[in-house]
Amino acid sequence: MKTLIFYATKHGATREAAERIAKRISGATLHELKRSDIPALTEFDCVILGSSIYIGSIRKEAKTFLAQNSEVLKNKKFGLFLCGLQADEEKQLFASNFPSDILAAAKATSFLGGIFDPKKAGFMERLIMKIVAKQSVYNDKIDNVQIERFVEEMKS
Repeated sequence: MKTLIFYATKHGATREAAERIAKRISGATLHELKRSDIPALTEFDCVILGSSIYIGSIRKEAKTFLAQNSEVLKNKKFGLFLCGLQADEEKQLFASNFPSDILAAAKATSFLGGIFDPKKAGFMERLIMKIVAKQSVYNDKIDNVQIERFVEEMKS
């Protein structure tokens, strides 16, 4: 089965999660949505879309991709994943960022965690993380167990 994994990332955590997924799916192709050369979805049996969450919203590139391809996706085997540090808000984040018909058609949806890297964060992001989340050092919270579950759901 030919699999295409699209991702939209701000600081690289979603790329990292997409790469970890791709290592578990033989022959998977990765594509960052910021690039303009979007591969033809018709050439793939399975499509996975991942996006980082920032202030409760998925990346603009992911929104645009969904708006342009939702009908094609509903007729394919596809999955959705989100990356961020607010895992306790998973259901609300999926519901507020994806149309209900897309969520219903998805083979798998998963919140995979995220990474906080103060070197990649802006001043305000560092300040918010320090005050709200009590984090000021590098922290990789990408959940490999969730990645395994997601991949198994996509393979079944």
